[in-house]
Order: sequence, then structure tokens, then C-alpha cells
Amino acid sequence: MSNAFVTLENLDKRYATHHAVKAINLDIQGGEFIALMGPSGCGKSTTLRLLAGLDQPTGGDIRIGGQSMRGIPAFQRDTPMVWQSLALFPFLSVVENVEFPLRMKKIGKQERRKRAMEWLDRLGLGSMAERGIAQLSGGQRQRVAIARSLVTQPSILLLDEPLSALDAHLRVRMQTELSRLHKELGITFVYVTHAQSEAFALADRIVLMNDGSIQQTGRPQDVYREPANAFVAEFMGMNNIISGKVSGHDEGKVRIDGPLGTFTVPTKTNSAKQDKASFVIAADRISLSSSPTGGTAAEGVTGSVIGIEFVGSTQTIFFDVKGKEFRVQKQQHEIDALDLTPGKELTLNWQPQHAWLLPEAA
Repeated sequence: MSNAFVTLENLDKRYATHHAVKAINLDIQGGEFIALMGPSGCGKSTTLRLLAGLDQPTGGDIRIGGQSMRGIPAFQRDTPMVWQSLALFPFLSVVENVEFPLRMKKIGKQERRKRAMEWLDRLGLGSMAERGIAQLSGGQRQRVAIARSLVTQPSILLLDEPLSALDAHLRVRMQTELSRLHKELGITFVYVTHAQSEAFALADRIVLMNDGSIQQTGRPQDVYREPANAFVAEFMGMNNIISGKVSGHDEGKVRIDGPLGTFTVPTKTNSAKQDKASFVIAADRISLSSSPTGGTAAEGVTGSVIGIEFVGSTQTIFFDVKGKEFRVQKQQHEIDALDLTPGKELTLNWQPQHAWLLPEAA
């Protein structure tokens, strides 16, 4: 991207026995909502700490608004962070917590109280200004932490798994609140999470990391539907990966032979014959049929039901397909119509255009 507001250039962080961030490059536009995702220990929180100035890189550079952050301490960066633990002061009232960053900036008492109350009112907490932190619910504390971070009117807000301690109902409410604030304020949000649902609901772009490196960057729908490699496909959770060897080509298609059969997959490249290849079928793009021919779908496998996982209106059905686990997502009414029982055999079908050839094998 050009004219990026935040640039990470060959950003590297080594500890004594651990290479946490490995020369990553990333441009973030002003006003974007970026979600850093990945498994525990992938480097996402370290990257956020480097942005905040809480840790110093061992290589590379961070530029914010065109200015290098090299050697600039956290308190001079104007990059407030909302912590997973919230880090509110229990000995201060709600309004005093929100005022605290302004006190550090030597803002006068009257002005800082005015600005703190404006933010508390904006987040629906004005009537609770004089309460102690211990008197608030989890969601209210979360909003106090957000008000404290935004009271200095920063151009960027960093959030480190801020909703992980909330129950499911509050998480959804706070997602809505964060989305609303982002749209209203127009500032850059960089949000660390391991929760796919949060990232997909909130982010303009997802940055998926593993082992200190960026695996893929893109819109949520693109990362989900078009994973860059097997790690991304597996991390997304509801992808089925089929591997084999390339046995031939048609125009814009490749044939793959493997233990589960022969399949046709769209491709934009030409793989050499006998090259190893893998492709992805998302769990929600598989249809189920009791007919061996599988209806009108051109591709399919036969599997036996292992079990069903209830997750609300959508359910996940697990199949054994020649020793490989397959996952299929269906609505409750579709499950009822199939009368599924453990061991029941069904045909799992998909349209060829819904298969995604993993680029690392393309």
C-alpha cells in the first residue's frame, strides 16, 4: 500500500531463547481496522507491544504518520492500549481513571474533568463517574478502559484481546460498540485476538501470523475462502483439505489424484504432471445426500457419520472418509431431514468451482 499511516518494515524481535517476530512487513492505512490473529505464541501480542513502544525491536523499523518510532518511548508515542486485563486503577474512581492519561500530559484539572466526562457520557457511563471500579460490571469496566484510551484523542488505538474476559453476550455487545466507535472516530484500530468471530465481525483486514511470521493478509472473506497455505486453511477451522498428485490439466482446471479419489479443481497456473497438490473445501459448501450419485454435484466422497456438534442454529457434522475426518456445516432443519445417526453413510458433494487450490501447491 502507498501512503500508509503505519508501516512495519522488516520488524524483528528476538529474546534470549525465542525469535518472536521475524522481519515482518505490513502497511496499515489511516482509519483501517486491522485484526492480528494467530495461535498462542505466534507473535501477534509482541507486534502490538512493539507498536506501543513497550518493547524495542532488535531489527527493522516502525513508522507512524511517516515518523520513525526508533528510540521513542511509549509515553511519547500517543499509541494507547486497551489491555486484556483492562489495567484500571482500583483506588481511583471511574472518572479519575479516565482522567489519568490527561494528568500525565499536564492537562489542567477543569479541562481534564470536562473531557473525561464527555467520553463517559458518550459511552453511557456518565451517571457512574464517581463509582469505584469494583462497583462496575465487566462490560462497564471495558467501556471505562476504552474511554481512558480515547480521552487523549489519539490517531491510533491498540487493543490486546480486550473482550476475552467477557461472557458471550457481552462480547457481542462490545463488538457492536467497538465497531460503532471505529466508524464514528475514523481512527486506526489495531486489534489482537485469537477469536475468528471477533476478527471477522470487526476488521477491514486480517493479518494472520504463525511462528513470528505473517502467513496471509487480506479481507476476512478472502482469507476464509482463499487461504494462502495449509496453515491458514487449518487455522480457519472449518476447511477440509484434500491432497494428492496432479494427473492432468484442462483449460483453467487441474485434476488431482489421491487416496480419496480423483477431483477437478480450478487453477490459474499449470502444475507439472505428478506435482503434489492440495485443495480446500469449506465445510459450509458441502451438500449431503443419501444417494450414491450425490445429485447434480460433480465432485464428492462417501463418508460415515462420526458425530454432531451442536453450536446453535448451525451444526457441525463429523464424517469418517477413508480414515480422514471431514467436517460439514448445516442448518438445523437440514440435519433433521437427514435423520443422522452414528455410522450412517452419506455422499458429501461440492461444486468444482467451490474448491480452492492452495497457492503453495499451485
